[in-house]
Amino acid sequence: MDLRRLTDEVEAVSSAYARKHGFTRDATWFLLKLQEEVGELTQAFLMRSGQARSKGRSPRELDEGLRAELADVLAHVLLMARHHGVDLEAEIDRKWMPWHPGRR
Repeated sequence: MDLRRLTDEVEAVSSAYARKHGFTRDATWFLLKLQEEVGELTQAFLMRSGQARSKGRSPRELDEGLRAELADVLAHVLLMARHHGVDLEAEIDRKWMPWHPGRR
């Protein structure tokens, strides 16, 4: 799946969730929701690395939690970029790819 298609799919899920629960996704929501997800990723990382309580979760559950939170962060980055009209593929190509060893 390419990034644009993935973004469209994530948008469909997020907008349906917002309609179902009756909230508006504005610029502030996109930023705060991303921040919330980064916090959850931090917690999952700390638990998995033994730097926070595991809350009785098995190593497998801790791995699953980290993977799930990484997915949430990526999804919310995609949503925020879409909301602000940012073409992430173009921006990554502009900012990161000039440094790619194969392009020098």
